[in-house]
Amino acid sequence: MHPAKMAARFGISPSTLRNYEANGLIPPAIRAENGYRSYTEEHAAYLACIQAMAPAFSIEITTAVLRLLSEGKLDEALWLVKERELALCEQKRRLETLIADLRSEQSSPKPAGSDERLTLQQASARVKVPKSAIRYWEKAGLLTAERDPDNGYRLFGASDVRLMRLLGVLRNTVYSADTVMLRQAVAQASADDADGQGAMRIATDAMAHMNKLNQAQMRGVSYLYRLIRTTRPGAFGESPAWEQRLEQQDMERDERV
Repeated sequence: MHPAKMAARFGISPSTLRNYEANGLIPPAIRAENGYRSYTEEHAAYLACIQAMAPAFSIEITTAVLRLLSEGKLDEALWLVKERELALCEQKRRLETLIADLRSEQSSPKPAGSDERLTLQQASARVKVPKSAIRYWEKAGLLTAERDPDNGYRLFGASDVRLMRLLGVLRNTVYSADTVMLRQAVAQASADDADGQGAMRIATDAMAHMNKLNQAQMRGVSYLYRLIRTTRPGAFGESPAWEQRLEQQDMERDERV
């Protein structure tokens, strides 16, 4: 298939297709006698896998996985995918804990004026993120720290800590339009969110985003499985009879189309 047609099939530009090839994400193009580049259904399987995996795992992880496959390191590639799935599970657990804490705070609010103030070191330990991350969030306008009038040190209240916990959950998620909107919502919530209602809304939206990401990872893994089955027959051992029958039916259906 001509490069322009293959690129159009997957909604990418011919230059992106060439970059994928140059970076080892897809096999080299077939060269015709006239020197023109051509792509096959094997290339299409790679491109489908990239399109499915990148939004769920990031293009960096997708690139690493496909390079491992090209080096014959199947198990390493699969474990890398599993690590990212487990990382999402851990982020979800952290978010669930935050939501439970927010509900507890709302059901038993603290008296006015009893808000604890934490130093940068204390906030870092409480939220379990590096101090450099907190400084970055402040510089980016996502947090606004108070300053101790005596020594000028940063001080963070309960509402700041809530926002830090949200940002900590979002910190390692795959970059997307959803994560951008969530970070913007954190910036708009600011430290004035005394009752935690703003943080709860953002946390609820973040959970919806994680559910979508979990679904996207499932889809990405399914396309990775198809790619491996297509390009490395027998990689997972002999297919059970029922799977062979299904594949035969799919092939016959494709031939009729």
